[in-house]
Amino acid sequence: MKVLVPVKRVIDYNVKVRVKADQSGVELANVKMSMNPFDEIAVEEAIRLKEAGKATEVIAVSIGPTQAQETIRTALAMGADRGIHVVHDGDVEPLAVAKMLKGIVEKESPDLCILGKQAIDDDCNQTGQMLSALLGWSQATFASKIEIGDGDLTVTREVDGGLETIKVKAPAIVTTDLRLNEPRYASLPNIMKAKKKPIEQMSPADLGVDPAPRLQTVKVVEPPKREGGTKVADVAELVSKLKNEAKVI
Repeated sequence: MKVLVPVKRVIDYNVKVRVKADQSGVELANVKMSMNPFDEIAVEEAIRLKEAGKATEVIAVSIGPTQAQETIRTALAMGADRGIHVVHDGDVEPLAVAKMLKGIVEKESPDLCILGKQAIDDDCNQTGQMLSALLGWSQATFASKIEIGDGDLTVTREVDGGLETIKVKAPAIVTTDLRLNEPRYASLPNIMKAKKKPIEQMSPADLGVDPAPRLQTVKVVEPPKREGGTKVADVAELVSKLKNEAKVI
């Protein structure tokens, strides 16, 4: 079984995001970037499937500028076998990403695609579902457990009311939730080995996709600062403040 894992280069989750002075977006210059945390979980799950003898090859895919190769190398250091880099400078919306991934899937013919459920920069949570629709494949989102069967997958997924277990036919699209696993740290020997693993480069045009954005960001502003709280003497005063000052009741 061949597993395809898309990985996205985003601002590191430990970095405090700053808005540009002209409010056109967030500041990316001299900011630490890393692999999207949900994608790390996806890579880890694919590698575990390979270690368990369920998968034969793990391919990491990233769409982005030249620096996105660093993200692919991180996946290779974790244990992925090879990488594919779709080189594109500028923003790429989820639908364009899904269309490019569709082209790669048709080229590589994987049996399973594991994606992070969402990227922490745009929080769209769309690419996996769109890819499933474009391919006509089964989908299982927000996975917290994956079991590979004979021609199918049993996936436990996180829903508002708790957990739901579903069975889907392969080939399938699975998106990962936080509790699926704990991603490993790449060891120094594996980091060195990753430098020799192949990364194929292509362009959106090679996949027949126009990546031009269909949405325009008008303005980005920081959220208002939270004001300090106040103490109330009793319930009556609390109700009065909620009604007359906060005007929420």
